[in-house]
Amino acid sequence: MVMWVFGYGSLISKAGFNYDERVVGFIKGYRRVFYQGSTDHRGTPEFPGRTVTLEPAEGEICWGAAYKISKKEDAEAALTYLEVREKQYDKKEYLDFYTDLTATSPAVSGVMVYIASADKKSNVNYLGPSSVEEIARQIVQAEGPTGPNRDYVFNLEKALLQIGCKDKHVIDLANEVRRILAEEH
Repeated sequence: MVMWVFGYGSLISKAGFNYDERVVGFIKGYRRVFYQGSTDHRGTPEFPGRTVTLEPAEGEICWGAAYKISKKEDAEAALTYLEVREKQYDKKEYLDFYTDLTATSPAVSGVMVYIASADKKSNVNYLGPSSVEEIARQIVQAEGPTGPNRDYVFNLEKALLQIGCKDKHVIDLANEVRRILAEEH
């Protein structure tokens, strides 16, 4: 029983579990957005940080990394770890994963993806859309047990560039965070 997990945020560069293979690719019909509040890793309940989730978006793709886990004990350990790490993400989807922009069929079907939905009943930490400046200001102020929220943004920007992905939303946000930080010093 092989398990695949797709990472589109910090999982791209920091899996935190044993895996057999890491494959760069994308899912279709979603875009990465900084709409999820983080009160456990990159913020606190008083000053939530912002992390990425996926938003359905017709015709768009979201690049990231898929991890193949073959051993039963590795899969069980990965699931246990991810259920804690991604506990503020209220949905799990099983999606098609592609590695080639011209491919008509997926490289892997049924890749598990954690998504924080916009449903405020099942996801109390959903912050939703805001201006780039407003999101950046929240990120500059937020810090949690895992560290400053800005590190999450800069690490994600770097991880995406390393896999050859220029995500405008992430780059614009990282540049706005830098601008605010430069203003403060």
